[in-house]
Amino acid sequence: MQRWTNWARTATGTPSSVLAPRDTAEAAAAIREAAAAGRTVRPLGTGHSFSSIGSPGTGCALDLSHWTGIVRAEPDTGLVTVRAGTPLHQLNAELDGLGLAMANLGDIDQQTISGAISTGTHGTGAGLGGLATQVEALDLLLADGSERHCSATEHPELFAAARVGLGALGVITSVTLRCVPAFTLAAEEHPAPLDEVLERFDQLAADHDHVEFYWFPHSSNTLVKRNDRHDGPPRPLHPVRHFLEYEVLENRLFGAVCKLGRAVPALVRPLNRICAATWSARSYSDASHRVFTTPRTVRFVESEYAIPQESLRDVLRELRTVARDLADPVVFPVEVRVAAADDIWLSTAYQRPTAYIAIHQFQGMPHRRWFDAFEDIAGAVGGRPHWGKVHRLDAAALRERYPRFDDFRRLRAELDPDGVFRNTYLDHVLGPVDNSPTCPQAEGGNRVSGPR
Repeated sequence: MQRWTNWARTATGTPSSVLAPRDTAEAAAAIREAAAAGRTVRPLGTGHSFSSIGSPGTGCALDLSHWTGIVRAEPDTGLVTVRAGTPLHQLNAELDGLGLAMANLGDIDQQTISGAISTGTHGTGAGLGGLATQVEALDLLLADGSERHCSATEHPELFAAARVGLGALGVITSVTLRCVPAFTLAAEEHPAPLDEVLERFDQLAADHDHVEFYWFPHSSNTLVKRNDRHDGPPRPLHPVRHFLEYEVLENRLFGAVCKLGRAVPALVRPLNRICAATWSARSYSDASHRVFTTPRTVRFVESEYAIPQESLRDVLRELRTVARDLADPVVFPVEVRVAAADDIWLSTAYQRPTAYIAIHQFQGMPHRRWFDAFEDIAGAVGGRPHWGKVHRLDAAALRERYPRFDDFRRLRAELDPDGVFRNTYLDHVLGPVDNSPTCPQAEGGNRVSGPR
């Protein structure tokens, strides 16, 4: 048996078989065969979720790495159909060649398109939703191996659920996206005091297409990033400066700082302040996907909660108080972003304008108390955890935070009554599927939040 591990090394699995279908017929046959044998099925993406949502456990794993690329594109309408296993960085390059782009992206482009939408991946922008809001239609293989196409007009209930479907309703085979003409983003980045940023954050979010900021939790400084559409020609950073700032400073040097902090925890707080003090202003413009995304080679563990935007200041002020008293200091910065409300059943931004707070810790450093305190603070304002990030909430707690939670469970039971697509994470966050046996455990697969 082949061991599976996610990127952050917080979740594992030992699938009984790994199949790499090259078309939907092969994938459907694999699903039917596994179901007949009483085994579970999970698609494998790039493993970039920090939770164990992607773990195949001891069941059958479907490797989608051969199922990539754009199937059909209509540059006039912006509709693009892409195979589910396509990594975002490949998709961005192919779209650029067609003169198209996704309207919004997160800052990591290693996920597959199906994994990104299924876990609720998002970027930032008060007028824009997560990646799943750019989906026009989905094609899925259901638990009996049959194919199902869904959109706002065809099987609309399935469409409302499956765009952020957690892999619980079926295996996505293709995604049809509503893309936009390729565009340039002008990036403006500058340091600013946290208190000042919190006071004017709502205005910043309203005034700019995309805004976010980073804050080292043992400092009082932030780095504010504002990205706006730009009609002029791109003026990217010089390649040497780009290499120095992103590859050397933000990855190699920061990685060395993290290792030093892990070895000597007493240095973390002063290192935090030094890192925050070295943030500098920069401005440039480039193709949108090159501005949205940033290479990340330093491994970490992450938790992220979506909260009502009006609660952001209070939550961050409480979080700053907690950071001061931590016995185990935090070497990684906190990231804050925003998104518009949407109508997707299990979207973290369902029916409310949302602020996202993501906290991190360097791999191998203690973070239990930091993450628990964060979850308590975010939970007090009705926070919803990112499905692909670590959290401790179960089905009973999540039901209180998602108005359509029981509708999703009902649809799941209808489409997959025997729990073919379940794993231990889904059993925990959704509850077991009616009539399905207990999901078999795999090493690490029973950890919803990953090791602390």
